[in-house]
Amino acid sequence: MRQCCDSVFKMTRRDAIKKGSVAGLVPMFPMVVTHLKKDNAMTKDYDVIIIGGSYAGLSAAMALGRSLRNVLIIDSGLPCNRQTPHSHNFITQDGSTPAGISQKAKSQVLKYDTVSFIEDKAIKGRKEEGGFYVLTESGKEFKAKKLVIATGIKDIMPSVKGFSECWGISVVHCPYCHGYEIRNKKTAIIANGEVAFHLAPLVSNLTDNLSVLTNGKADFTPEELLKLKEHNIHIIEKEITEIEHENGFMKNVVFDDSSTMHFEAAYGPLPFQQNLDIPEFIGCELTEQGYIQVDMMQKTTVDGVFACGDNSIRMRSLAIAVSAGAIVGAVANMELSKEEF
Repeated sequence: MRQCCDSVFKMTRRDAIKKGSVAGLVPMFPMVVTHLKKDNAMTKDYDVIIIGGSYAGLSAAMALGRSLRNVLIIDSGLPCNRQTPHSHNFITQDGSTPAGISQKAKSQVLKYDTVSFIEDKAIKGRKEEGGFYVLTESGKEFKAKKLVIATGIKDIMPSVKGFSECWGISVVHCPYCHGYEIRNKKTAIIANGEVAFHLAPLVSNLTDNLSVLTNGKADFTPEELLKLKEHNIHIIEKEITEIEHENGFMKNVVFDDSSTMHFEAAYGPLPFQQNLDIPEFIGCELTEQGYIQVDMMQKTTVDGVFACGDNSIRMRSLAIAVSAGAIVGAVANMELSKEEF
């Protein structure tokens, strides 16, 4: 479908050049003009620009499209869960592929004529009187009355051979998203201190064969050590050098003394950073943990700017991202409606 539509666009553009203007095409090819809007977003002002076209962004766009708002979604095509084989804990979509869910959502959202989608990367943003301006990597600039940041986060991978290849497959971050599929397996928690102890009860509920790999000297209180021992959770303080795997499915953990331990799965909470610096550049405050600070209505500390999805909440979940996006769409439309009333 994309190739067919693109060829139509190229043909009509040549025809337009012959005729001297695109306007001359309107009475002859009304559907072509609609497609032009969908793919090239036609330079104009928008009610809302959404940076990030994954679950949260598409959810916000649907609420806004159904409210007849002119919306532009800018998406770079690199979701953080692109390596994850299946998505879970999302009702009606349990076990579907992340890409499949996203593609279905996009097709449904773009049925609303006032919503446009471009594949590009937002690189700069600024707030001026009357709205927000976003510049993309391709050199295009767009303006809107409201701005939605739905860009997720970027996980910072450790310098452990094999870790990134296993990420999202057998080394995971969330027991709710992945825990059922790796239940009863020999499992590791690759973390230390408070983070590891937070995960221990959740993972212990899913497997009786659990170890904590602290990747260095353990940092637990005496009470925490006693509780881990009571539940037969072993603590390994050796430094990790490699995760041996087959197509992302872990087999062994290799330590700095060349010893190995067999594991079938691991939880590896990672540090992260925001995917782009536009929120900070326009004045949005971050929390101590590095998330975009929002209130219950997903409003940031800058009027007219919203954030939703993994960039603004600790609980990384497709369902929660969709929920946050729906809130943003409704609240942004409410603000626009009141301003216009």
